[in-house]
Amino acid sequence: MAKNSLPIVLVVAVALVDADGRVLIAKRPEGKKLAGLWEFPGGKVDPGETPEAALIRELREELGIDTHESCLAPLTFASHAYDDFHLLMPLYVCRRWKGEVTRHEHADLAWVRPVRLRDYPMPPADAPLVAMIQDILG
Repeated sequence: MAKNSLPIVLVVAVALVDADGRVLIAKRPEGKKLAGLWEFPGGKVDPGETPEAALIRELREELGIDTHESCLAPLTFASHAYDDFHLLMPLYVCRRWKGEVTRHEHADLAWVRPVRLRDYPMPPADAPLVAMIQDILG
């Protein structure tokens, strides 16, 4: 590893979009890094796992919903250096899933119109994704 370089952590996220065009965001729970900030649901990609498989797994674990790879459309990605690692985060859009979204791990969930996403404080890696979501979803 080069001097001053940070380990790269691959995390995947999704903009779940409901029938009314709202996007789901999730509030990070107390005790976790960046607690209290709002983020797009998702999580770390395990070794040997594809980003799509990781996202399907995370949605089941965190929100109790099931989706398929064919329902995940890649939108953009974030690349952000934190103090102790560099985050690489592909963002997908998903409009189709089975089950009712329920909070399993987050402090709160909110369905938000794209134009209102900036009203919610987000981690530095998530915030730049808002402009792309607003461009695509209105």
